[in-house]
Amino acid sequence: MNMRNRYYSIIFLFVALVVTSCKKDFLDRTPSADLDEERVFKDPALVAAYADNAYNHLIDDYARFNAHRGTTAQLSDEAVSGNTDVAVRTMNQGLFHDHYERGGAQLNDIGDVWDRAYAGIRVANVVLTRMKAAEPNTIVPNQVRVSGEMHFVRGFLYFELIKRFGGVPIFDKPATIFENIDIPRNTYQECLDFILADLQQAETALPPDYNASNYGRATKGAVAALRARVLLYAASPLNNPSNDLSRWAAAATAAEAVMGMGYSLQGTYDDIMNVSQSSEYIMIKVRPPRVIDGFLLDFVMSPGSGGAQGSMNPTQNHVDMYEAVKWSNPPSPQLPEIISSAPISDSNSGYDAQKPYENRDPRFYANILYNDASWQGRRMGMWSQLNATTGNYTYGNDFRPNNIIYSATRYYCRKMWPEVYVRNATQRALFNFVFFRYAEVLLNYAEAINESGDSPANRIKALDQVNLIRGRVGMPKLPDNLTQAQLRDAIVRERAVELAFEDFRWYDLIRWKKAKEVLTQPIKAMDVVRNANGSFTYNVVTLPVIYQRRFDDHMYLYPIPRREVFKSNGILKQNPNW
Repeated sequence: MNMRNRYYSIIFLFVALVVTSCKKDFLDRTPSADLDEERVFKDPALVAAYADNAYNHLIDDYARFNAHRGTTAQLSDEAVSGNTDVAVRTMNQGLFHDHYERGGAQLNDIGDVWDRAYAGIRVANVVLTRMKAAEPNTIVPNQVRVSGEMHFVRGFLYFELIKRFGGVPIFDKPATIFENIDIPRNTYQECLDFILADLQQAETALPPDYNASNYGRATKGAVAALRARVLLYAASPLNNPSNDLSRWAAAATAAEAVMGMGYSLQGTYDDIMNVSQSSEYIMIKVRPPRVIDGFLLDFVMSPGSGGAQGSMNPTQNHVDMYEAVKWSNPPSPQLPEIISSAPISDSNSGYDAQKPYENRDPRFYANILYNDASWQGRRMGMWSQLNATTGNYTYGNDFRPNNIIYSATRYYCRKMWPEVYVRNATQRALFNFVFFRYAEVLLNYAEAINESGDSPANRIKALDQVNLIRGRVGMPKLPDNLTQAQLRDAIVRERAVELAFEDFRWYDLIRWKKAKEVLTQPIKAMDVVRNANGSFTYNVVTLPVIYQRRFDDHMYLYPIPRREVFKSNGILKQNPNW
């Protein structure tokens, strides 16, 4: 649906609110009928359902590119897609318009986000406009709270737009059929100010928490976490080329506010996506236990475990970011502990290239499935073996060369693949979409306070939060004597590891303006050879050219969908060089 239709339409398809248990998301719904606006706003129950539908326009699931064949992980250096069809190749080449338009494939991070964001903004605008003209609680119960939710959703959607496109047109009320909606783009700063004003309105109207049946709605904590993220992006080099330190200070203050709201890190990391509630969750989309569907079948599960095409393949580039660790060996009954860690590039780290998966940051084992890993009662097989007598090759269950349904890198993504999901299994697991979790807030604070001024006091504050995150999995503290630049590099690594595959890395590289530097480096994989005695030989290899990335300076902003530019009569200006 184009922007004109979204703003002129006065017929609304909405879905009724259905809550079947306290563990179900309050947005679980069944389809209802099309109703016009006047009929909807005469019935408080329909108004509540219509307002709740605004949440459905938020980005609320992973694996959104090309019908589950990719995600932002596969635009960044985190992963590649084993599927090498035309859409994947055009993504790798940076031809985002071609990917969007060729063969009906849609790059959801461009066209779909533009469409769904403005559709959701219109829902919020309709509700806010109606409420503003009415007496309190005459349209819907809890009218103040619902108004806060609409300001939150609208602010969130505008943030999703500006982090991709830069400044976009601002609509603060629903257009009528007689109004001209072809308006020019607002500046990034104007959009930022609008978002922050929405969040201020939301914060005064929303409660700190809800009962179980409403778990997942926006809260004061969600507002504060979104503000911290918005301000971090605004302070980053892409949007702060003069490095105004006050912007970093504002981002640090916003994150620190969340840190005083009672959230804490969950005790475990390896199930961070798979619990119904957590002290770490600030706002999530609860996903009930899934069948083996498109997400699991086409995206993460290896064929050896019943998947159709395990196309989420972590790269060697990402794997190499997990530090090597050394363990103590105290006498029983004490447990060993990690006493030191270092990047694998450090000659003193203890890293053994022929035992590459031993003694690594514990988050490696939570995020990555690798050759010979124990999984689902078997060993993952990503190897090839030559029979010296016959000259024929045999392969592990989870690898075939030049076969798009198997991993191109010899890795699969454990973080997004709960172990219970296997061929013919009946067990299922939760797999939530996390809007905000506390670890991100701590990392946001650490980055912002470190960048707000080069001082020992700021570095200590940043180190405290990073070390808290590392301590959860037993990683040792970072040294106290790091320089600002060394701490910056450590935070970059921590974000890559802690938030792996959660839709951060690509946008981090963009906002830091590091994408060109990072993505023009060779994308690598692991070659695994099984020897006659059952041991393995490991060699890092560069992937073929179809997996390599292209990134040019103009790609730091996405292209606005061409259809929107063409039908605006030249008013909506395209981003440069697209």
